[in-house]
Amino acid sequence: MGKKVKKEVEPPPKDVFDPLLIESKTAATVVLMLSSPEEEVLAKACDAIYKFASKGDENKVTLLGLGAVERLYKLISHEDPIVRRNAIMVFGIMASNQDVVIHEFATLCLAQMAVEYTTKVQIFEQGGLEPLIRLLDSPDPDVKKNSVECIYLLVQDFQSRAAVCELNVIPPLLELLKSEYPVIQLLALKTLEVISRDRGTRIILGENQGLDCLLKILETNEFNDLHVEALAVLGNCLEDVHAMQLIQQTGGLKKLLSFVGDSTVPDIQKNAAKAIAKAAYDSENRKILNEEEVENCLINLLEIDNDGVKVAASQAISAMCEDLSSKRAFGLQGIPQLVELLSSNNEEVKEAAVIALANLTTASPSNSSAVAEAEGIEPLVKTLNAQRDGAVANAAAVLTNMATQEPLRLSVQSHGAMSALTEPLRSTSSPVQSRAGLAVAALGCDADARAELRNAGGLGPLVDLLHSKNEEVRRNACWAVMVCASDELTAVELCRLGALDVLEEINLSTGRKNKFSEAALEKLLDNNLSQKYSQMGYLSSSNVITDGFYDYGQIKPGIKLLSLEELSMQELTDRRAIIFINAKPREDVLAVEEKPQNSSYEQTTLSPSVSRKSSREKSSLMVSPVEEKQEPPGRRSSFSKSSSKEKGLRKGKGKKEEEKMIDGTQIISKVQDEINQENAQWQPPPDFILLDYINDASKTILPLTTTREQVVALAQFVADKMGGAIERDKLHDFSWELHISEIEYELKSNVVPIGKVKKGTFYHRALLFKVIADRIGIGCSLVRGEYNRAWNEVKLVDDSPQGVTGLLLPPQEYIVDLMFEPGFLMKQGSAEADQYKRI
Repeated sequence: MGKKVKKEVEPPPKDVFDPLLIESKTAATVVLMLSSPEEEVLAKACDAIYKFASKGDENKVTLLGLGAVERLYKLISHEDPIVRRNAIMVFGIMASNQDVVIHEFATLCLAQMAVEYTTKVQIFEQGGLEPLIRLLDSPDPDVKKNSVECIYLLVQDFQSRAAVCELNVIPPLLELLKSEYPVIQLLALKTLEVISRDRGTRIILGENQGLDCLLKILETNEFNDLHVEALAVLGNCLEDVHAMQLIQQTGGLKKLLSFVGDSTVPDIQKNAAKAIAKAAYDSENRKILNEEEVENCLINLLEIDNDGVKVAASQAISAMCEDLSSKRAFGLQGIPQLVELLSSNNEEVKEAAVIALANLTTASPSNSSAVAEAEGIEPLVKTLNAQRDGAVANAAAVLTNMATQEPLRLSVQSHGAMSALTEPLRSTSSPVQSRAGLAVAALGCDADARAELRNAGGLGPLVDLLHSKNEEVRRNACWAVMVCASDELTAVELCRLGALDVLEEINLSTGRKNKFSEAALEKLLDNNLSQKYSQMGYLSSSNVITDGFYDYGQIKPGIKLLSLEELSMQELTDRRAIIFINAKPREDVLAVEEKPQNSSYEQTTLSPSVSRKSSREKSSLMVSPVEEKQEPPGRRSSFSKSSSKEKGLRKGKGKKEEEKMIDGTQIISKVQDEINQENAQWQPPPDFILLDYINDASKTILPLTTTREQVVALAQFVADKMGGAIERDKLHDFSWELHISEIEYELKSNVVPIGKVKKGTFYHRALLFKVIADRIGIGCSLVRGEYNRAWNEVKLVDDSPQGVTGLLLPPQEYIVDLMFEPGFLMKQGSAEADQYKRI
């Protein structure tokens, strides 16, 4: 069989598209071609019809009778842009005919086309707005309806919205509000609502008595189906002070608020609250609204059983809070209702309410107190775990505002606010991070609150916020770190988590550093003096050395300093000895030893061989005194010595009794003791020698009458305890290194109590001087130099020149000699002082 050949469709004659040859019979043929599947035929047919229709109204009527409108309507959504364009052009030319039927079909088609954005642009570019606005005056209601609907769709685009005002669309739209057809009135109001978002349109609307028209609609019960849209237009108009003043002067504002109060329609109530919120963004409008007592209206709306109304009312309250009179009014009445909304199951309601509370409590102690009186603290703390970031951020803001008053701050802390802030600190939202950091700064000024945050793991995420690229987040995080670093435990933990390194990095950047980052770094070091001295080599007179301080030696920036506990666990090495301070009174130590947890001195051992007691001791709980005696005296740890009291109690018992197996009860008891010891907080061993130094200095040095005499006497006292005066040319023969090594070997640890040091060089003596001076009230600084040098600086007031009385001289700074001529004071900057530092 042969291959079947498809028969081609013959194209229409070319002259059929010639507008000069188109007559009624030919026009019918061209209209039928509007159903052709060929795009080229369609485009040419539309073009020919366009030219035919442009010759006169008679031709347009002919095309209408031939059914051209229905076929053209299908082509306005054709996939080919040329076909689409030509079809729209035909509609445009046909719409200029005065025949009502043509207008009806044309506007209907345009309204259908205006749904699509691309078609909107084409209608606008083809000048479709002007004829549509003219047709708003058409006597035919269908033409009016189609025209206003098309205009409503077109003004969704900003270009059309700007153009309609120049084409004077307001008067015909206002006339449509008088129509007897609700659908036309509704479309007119919707169009007015869109275009009245522009200030210029609102002015024109006011000049054409548009406000009166809107108020009349609200006053007319027959138009209750139009009230929502009328309120929306009015809400836009109320943004302008002039319109607000005009409505107030005519009594319209009072009528409006009364209407809202009487209405039971949620959409009307919601739109009214939105209108008030929009208007309240202007300060003059807020004054006018306050004069009309809008607060009562909004408070009543909070009671409506509709979430949308509650949200809108809360937002309006937030806007009105900028007015101080309104803020006071809401504080007296609205706060309990807002607090109640915090427990709503609707997250949007919860967010709107807490935002309102944040605005109400800002710079208002009385409103903050009102929140507490309304039992708002607990729901606020719970809101810190809300789903919406806005709710979390503003809950933190309210708690921050409340924390400015100490009684409220304590109450907030008692509800676990610091623990609850841990999660917001981990948020990925910058506003949440910022507000959470600020809340930590506000609440963290009490030691208990800082301990709660530390125990809840909140310091880690707080330190992470220091890395933020958001300036506000970074600043508030620095502020919070500064506050949290107010006690040593928290400061040490912050350093361990890397806060010190990050703050140093921030302060090196001119673009990232701020006053809070600088203050945070200083505060962090001031409450971690061991880190400060090791890193910066300087302690001021205000940096008072307390128990637990240790001198690790100089470290480079960025190097983390291990804790004293961690250092005490390390094996003995040949590194520089770590000198620590712990002058704890004997009664304190005895109290610790007598605790039921059996927190004996065993916990504070510095010997790694004893402090890491390991599982082998737990499995073998019998320790024979004979075995303990077999340990060489030189290798006994500080723990072994501290246990001598316990050994003495066992000393008189016979060997057989000592070697008896401990019964089950004793084993259980001893295991419990071991567990208690491990769980107890680690403490460094007490240095009773240092304690005696301090007591002796207090008795002998404090009674001296002048600070100068006290400084000299203390210098001589320190030198006497650490090997006495050393001749300059025999300094190298002063074998302090060997002495320190012997102590380390005796303790089997690099960590050495300063009281053990009997041969001390510059840095040992300077540290001891600073420690005792801080305890007895002599102000001095401690400075680290090079090559094991360190010295103390004191400020003393020199005597007045002879014969001059009543002259108050400024204090002079001196370096205290502790090595060669103990007690000799060298003026800062003098040759002898410089030599002392560099010998």
